[in-house]
This record gives sequence, structure tokens and C-alpha cells, in this order.
Amino acid sequence: MDMSLPLSPPSLTSRLRALRRLAAVFLWTLPSAPIQAVCLLLPGRAKIAFAKLYWAVFARLLGLHVRVIGELASGGSDRPVIYVSNHSSWVDVPVVGGVLDGCFVAKGDVAGWPIVGTIARLGRSVFVTRQRGSTVRERDTMQGLLSGGDNLILFPEGTSSDGSRVLPFRSSFFSVAQSEAQPIIQPVSVVYDRLGGLPTGRANRPVFAWYGDMDIASHAWRLARCSGLRVTVLLHAPMDPARFPDRKALSQAIWRTVADGAATLRQNRPARPLAVEDGPGGDPIGSAEAFA
Repeated sequence: MDMSLPLSPPSLTSRLRALRRLAAVFLWTLPSAPIQAVCLLLPGRAKIAFAKLYWAVFARLLGLHVRVIGELASGGSDRPVIYVSNHSSWVDVPVVGGVLDGCFVAKGDVAGWPIVGTIARLGRSVFVTRQRGSTVRERDTMQGLLSGGDNLILFPEGTSSDGSRVLPFRSSFFSVAQSEAQPIIQPVSVVYDRLGGLPTGRANRPVFAWYGDMDIASHAWRLARCSGLRVTVLLHAPMDPARFPDRKALSQAIWRTVADGAATLRQNRPARPLAVEDGPGGDPIGSAEAFA
């Protein structure tokens, strides 16, 4: 049963709410940028800790309640972590950035976006173009971060979805898992499951989902007008990529775990962390991608 909240015309109260939230995000970002710039020059984890704090506060100021299920993986001092998440919105960045300790791997065109590109650089994002001539260099950059003890956050769908399913993962994203740093992988399912305090349904997922040719400014304004917003981050059991014979088998197995977790959350059923199954997994078109 779809219990989604019907979208109503914007009221004066919702407009004022949006103004207050977006102004708060802007005022938080102004001092945060130079603080993070200084942190980048300092040794130690200051740059990681402050980036995580920035995103957590950003999400809260935007009106999002972030619920976390499961435990954050820790590979120890000699094993970094690659977090692998589904991707349906620009809002995923502050949501998972405030929960996970890692550097984002972002599309190359993000680097040229006004303000957003600067924030991404301060967060030490790695920009990838997936062009044939730059693939090796980009992979070496990511492997260098892992070897230096950093963690990475991947969105291997390669684009954002409409929030009703998890798109198949591109196996090329998992080449970095073959790093000499021997990283472990933690699958992550992210679902925006409350709007107005009620379960989110198919009709109002576009309030959260940002895809296609949607404009980010108007999307942010629409989202900021809403109340009772919640997103759930489901942290699945970490696994060793060495268990799988190749990148295709690895990507399909992790996809299935992320998609199954997301389907459970979309259907408003009790969710728990899942373990990645051994073996090549199934065809990435199946019950795990059930629409809800």
C-alpha cells in the first residue's frame, strides 16, 4: 500500500522554512570553507573529522533526520575501507558524508560547478572522467589515497536514479579494489523513507531524487520547503573483495546486497545489515530491484 504524502501547493510557512534552512546552510558553509582549507594543511585526521562534521551539520540544517542502522566498518591501520552506496540525489553527499569516513569519488564535471566544486575539493574528492586516456591516472590516484590510509566512497551506478530502484553497478568502478593496500568493502543502502513524518511512496520520491535534467537550485528549494524528512543509511557487513574471482562477480554481489537493503527500506519493512554472498551473484535484474 502506497502511504505517500500528497504534494500540496507551497504555503507561506513552507517558503519561510526553505529560506531559513538554505540561509543556515549558506552561513554554515561560509566559515567552514576556510576552516577546512587550514585543516588540509595540517597533519593528522583534522581534515577528515571536520569534513564529516560539515556534512552532518549540513544535512541537519537542511531538515534531514539521518537514521543509521548497522556499524561502520574499520579495516584497521593497514586496511582502508571502500564504501559502496546507491545514488539517487545530490543530497546523498551530505547524508553519507556525515556518516562515513572517506573521500568521495565524483564525476569530473562536478569540479566545474560553482560553489559545489569548491566544496568538493575541500572535501578532498577525487574527480574521475572515465575517459580512456585518463583511466589509469585516475585509478592510480585512488589507489594512492588508499595506500596512504584514506577511505573512499563510491557511487558505482555512475549516475543518480529516480529512487525507485538501484541501477546495475559498473564493474569498472571496482578496479580500485585491487589496490596493493588490500582494502575491504562495505556496502551501503541509502533510502529517503519519510516525508511529512509519513512513509515515502513512489509519488513523492522526486522530492528527494535528483536525476535527469533536474535543476539543482529548484530541487533544493522544493526539498527545503518540506517537513518531517528522514533518510535511512543501512550499513551492511564489510567483506573482502579477494573472495571474488573478478570485478564483474564482485560488483554484482555487492549490487545485490545494496539493492536488497534498499528494497526493504522502500517497502517500510524492518531492515538489518546483510552479508554479501560468495560467488558471482545473479543477473542484476530481479527481485532485489523490486519497485516499492
